[in-house]
Amino acid sequence: MKAVQVIGAKKLEIIEKEKPSISKGNEVLVKVKMVGICGSDIHIYHGTNPLATLPRVIGHEVTGEVIEVGEDVKNVVVGDKVVVEPIESCGSCYACQSGRRNVCSNLEVYGVHKDGGMQEYLVMPENIVHKVNDSLDWKEAVLVEPFTIGAQANWRGDVREGDMVLIMGAGPIGLCCLKIAKAKGAKCIITDLSQERLDFAKTWGADYIVNVSEKDVKDAVFEITEGEGANVVIDAVCIQKTFEDAVEVVSPAGRVVVLGFDTRPSQISQLPITKKEVTIVGSRLQTNQFPEVIKLLNDKSINIEEMVTHEFKLEDIQKAIDFIEKSPNEIRKVVISFEE
Repeated sequence: MKAVQVIGAKKLEIIEKEKPSISKGNEVLVKVKMVGICGSDIHIYHGTNPLATLPRVIGHEVTGEVIEVGEDVKNVVVGDKVVVEPIESCGSCYACQSGRRNVCSNLEVYGVHKDGGMQEYLVMPENIVHKVNDSLDWKEAVLVEPFTIGAQANWRGDVREGDMVLIMGAGPIGLCCLKIAKAKGAKCIITDLSQERLDFAKTWGADYIVNVSEKDVKDAVFEITEGEGANVVIDAVCIQKTFEDAVEVVSPAGRVVVLGFDTRPSQISQLPITKKEVTIVGSRLQTNQFPEVIKLLNDKSINIEEMVTHEFKLEDIQKAIDFIEKSPNEIRKVVISFEE
């Protein structure tokens, strides 16, 4: 079978590897139908993801069809349309015992620590294979995993009905955060440097858009909130400046959610954190968010039309990555189709 493997910085190839087979009773064989390309895949391609090991078959936004099940599998059957939860955890460390297996001490992420979904077939344990409605097309189903990232950020920020939520960044993850926050009844401000991205975010439900190339984010947020600040700030840009601004613009008793992996330190005073009693939390991957997101998509509770902007065949993976890098403002989600 064919697979996409990153072998070094800016070096990938389509390889032939052995088709996997079921060896345990709890395993499921999935024929991959579509895989989304995430920003973290691009970082792995560039050799800048500090958590990834190479060579690596990339891809963690995966949807496909069950074609075989082990003898102990009970929740999915042959023919089911499924999505893959791309993490495996030990179940015994402090994080796992605390219900936070997404930050397991021994965490393995498909496409990062172990080979991911950018291949024609996958064998996965049943507990990380989730059925979705047949009514969802592949372009909808492939969005489940990125929307779980948005759901996790909202959960970590304890987003509530009536909250004013500031989302920094109108890229794919920022848009996922926006949709989930709106589903929870929040009002949302979203910022970006691209007016095109902001205009789309407005059509997707943003109450306020701020082009930070034209207006200071602090001035804009305090103007919109009449001086109070945003109750929740989700930083989906993840550079030093956005983290610093997040602490400044969050309201008293507010929450700041950090999604980034930047190792460079930000300059943040203790005073606003203590004075406003701000809660600052990280948000990584997701934990237990797949059922909620699948229900939202199955029920058509959130409109996700136009999220997938470009589709490429497996053999055109290099073209897809080059396009993402050259035209970032023209894309929201690029997917690789395994359909013949």
